[in-house]
Amino acid sequence: MVRWIALALIITTTFFSCLDPGSCHSCLEVLPDIEYQCMARNFSEVPVDIPSSTQKLDLSFNPLKSLASRSFSRFTGLRILDLSRCDIQKIEDDTYQGLCNLSTLILTGNPIQSLGLRAFHGLPKLKKLVVVETNLVSLEDFPIGHLVTLQELYLGHNSISSLQLPHYFASFSSLQHLDLHLNLINNISDGDLEPIKMILNLTLDLSQNPIQYIQPGVLTGIHLTGLTLRGDFHSSEIMEACIKGMTGLQVNKLVLGSYKNEFQMTNFESKTLDGLCQVDIDEFWMVVPSDFPLDSYGFFRCLVNVSVLHLVTVPLEVLTNLPVFPKLFSLVFTNCKFVRLPTLPSTSLPSLKELRITGHKHLTTLSDLDLPSLELLDLSQNALHVLSCCSDANFVTPKLKYLNLSYNTKIKLTKNFMGLENLESLDFQHCQLEGHNAFPIFLSLNNLQYLDISYTNTQVQFENIFAGLSNLRHLKMAGNTFQGNILQDIFKNLSQLVTLNISYCHLEQVPKITMKSLHQLQVLDISHNKLQTFDPLICRPLWNLQILNCSSNSITALDGQNLQSLSGTVVSTDFSGNPFDCVCDHQIFFQWAKENIQLLNRSKPMICQTPSYMKDVSVLSFDDLSCQMKKTIIAMSILATMMVFLAMALVYKFYFHLMLLAGCKKNVGEESTYDAFVIYSSQDEEWVRKELVKNLEEGVPSFQLCLHYRDFIPGVAIAANIIQEGFHKSRKVIVVISKHFIQSRWCKFEYEIAQTWQFLSSQAGIIFIMLQKVEKSLLRQQVELYRLLRRNTYLEWEDTNLGRHVFWRRLRKALLDGRTKKHKEAAE
Repeated sequence: MVRWIALALIITTTFFSCLDPGSCHSCLEVLPDIEYQCMARNFSEVPVDIPSSTQKLDLSFNPLKSLASRSFSRFTGLRILDLSRCDIQKIEDDTYQGLCNLSTLILTGNPIQSLGLRAFHGLPKLKKLVVVETNLVSLEDFPIGHLVTLQELYLGHNSISSLQLPHYFASFSSLQHLDLHLNLINNISDGDLEPIKMILNLTLDLSQNPIQYIQPGVLTGIHLTGLTLRGDFHSSEIMEACIKGMTGLQVNKLVLGSYKNEFQMTNFESKTLDGLCQVDIDEFWMVVPSDFPLDSYGFFRCLVNVSVLHLVTVPLEVLTNLPVFPKLFSLVFTNCKFVRLPTLPSTSLPSLKELRITGHKHLTTLSDLDLPSLELLDLSQNALHVLSCCSDANFVTPKLKYLNLSYNTKIKLTKNFMGLENLESLDFQHCQLEGHNAFPIFLSLNNLQYLDISYTNTQVQFENIFAGLSNLRHLKMAGNTFQGNILQDIFKNLSQLVTLNISYCHLEQVPKITMKSLHQLQVLDISHNKLQTFDPLICRPLWNLQILNCSSNSITALDGQNLQSLSGTVVSTDFSGNPFDCVCDHQIFFQWAKENIQLLNRSKPMICQTPSYMKDVSVLSFDDLSCQMKKTIIAMSILATMMVFLAMALVYKFYFHLMLLAGCKKNVGEESTYDAFVIYSSQDEEWVRKELVKNLEEGVPSFQLCLHYRDFIPGVAIAANIIQEGFHKSRKVIVVISKHFIQSRWCKFEYEIAQTWQFLSSQAGIIFIMLQKVEKSLLRQQVELYRLLRRNTYLEWEDTNLGRHVFWRRLRKALLDGRTKKHKEAAE
């Protein structure tokens, strides 16, 4: 019975002895059986070793040249296929037949010359098709009329000269985005867009086409979700005429303008946009115009009914004489030329809820705002130097809920936010913040839910700094410091906190009582500090904790027992970047990590730092079995009956050791059949046959080697052959070490038996041959072998004339040691 159990364990061990699954494929395995990245592997055809269950496949930058019929038919579950820049010149009929679940197909950058009429058949669920930069010259001959599920179609950077859409576009009822940028379209004529009149929610991108003319009325009756016309008009006269041709268009979002470092039209005047008076627009964007007319009223007069107005990199220094915008909800100025906040009269903007003025490197002064209806104010990424902030003296905005002053120069808090009590979000990150340690600056902000004071050069000295924030849910204060032991007191009033980030704060310890009031906390980030220890009991009051990040500290181990106290709600932990001490004293922690591997951040593994022989080895690779073995041996010396409680793996291991012991006693006094039994990986068999066998068995003197492929008895269990034919009948053992040897479970099994054999046989000896250089991090995974190689002399194979001569002379000398006269005569 024991023999059958041992055989079953051998089979199981062999099954699991495969290397990392990712190495079994010619591509990078991102997610096993789901996602594979085969980018730039010089494939000329689809690799055959990719599992048929794959859902996302990246074959970009491979010289595929052409695609034959049913090239991907075995990938029935494929959802995303990327064939970018594969030099594909020909796509035959039914190439994608069988891809019934494919939703995204990318063919960017292929010089397609031949396209079968059925090239795209077999794609009943395709939603996104990218055919950018593929030499496409006409939409009429493009065979996609049957792809009625399309939602996104990208045809940019081609040579399409006409916008006349084929009739089959009328069947694309789900189409949401049509991209025709950077083609050769120069006019929009009557009937061109007729097929899409009935399509709802369509966004059309015609940027960077040399448009010269839009026939008046051609867009009447067309309703678009978005229309982008950037870099299309080479003069203000052409732009003015084309905009007038857009009469009758209904569009939710219209984007006009140009691109940086491209042709800039001149003489941009307010009348240029007069045609927009006949266009129904909800959201208007002007991006990088060449200049801005002095007559602000004239520029905006046809935009008074928009809800969103966004000006990007507009050369606008002042803003005067604004018309009334009765519906304007959101006003955005990004990277314009403001040196001070523009004057925005509330009479002109009675409905304004959101104001964003960002990215102005010369905007240093905060002037007063009087916008009673405003709810969101974003003044981030400017150069503001605010000497007195914040209250209704700065902002007459009684309904303000969101205030963002992040990424400015300096903000001095001297007022207590009186008149701004409705604030729900406040962001000061990456500003130099002053004045917040003098008094409870946030006392009046009872409604505040989000506060970010990260990287504000703050040293928290005042324990009541967060007084009044009884409803705060998200607090970010990374990159700051805390005076003395104040950390344990500052969160006591924040009982509603859900997210807390105190990373990069130079913390050396976190007192146990720090989190006692944070029962609602779900996310705790204390990464990138100087913690040498972290007691999981700190998290005991956190009944709802889901995410814990303790990465990049100086933690050598965690209390494995206390880790069990983590809330059952935890779904993710990150302990990577810590210098773990991988010794048996911390075995409980390592065992917890293995048992709760689903909670660990696998993208950033935990690595051993000490002891030296375990450096750079994954914590999950720590051999806690060796720790258990030491404890078991001590227990066995006290009470032999403890053997009953050994695991099946130990029963298996000792079974073969006992077989070896019995054989050694039986063969005492008998002459050995072989001079040496050779232990090696099957992947090194060519070297064993051509070098080792040839030089030892055919050389002078000759030696008889025991080799498994030649001398093992057929029909006998592998393990039995190893012991009975290999060890019992051999004087010595030759161990051929390579990276394949280190990664083989069978080689490890034979080597462990060899150690026991050497201990039991007084004449035995193990000769180590280092066939190739093995990385230390790989070698350290076999701790005992690594130690033995450091203490004993071994042979190194060097494929040079001198190296070979020295190698064979030393090996023969080692094999002759202990050889009897009878052996010598038999060899002769």
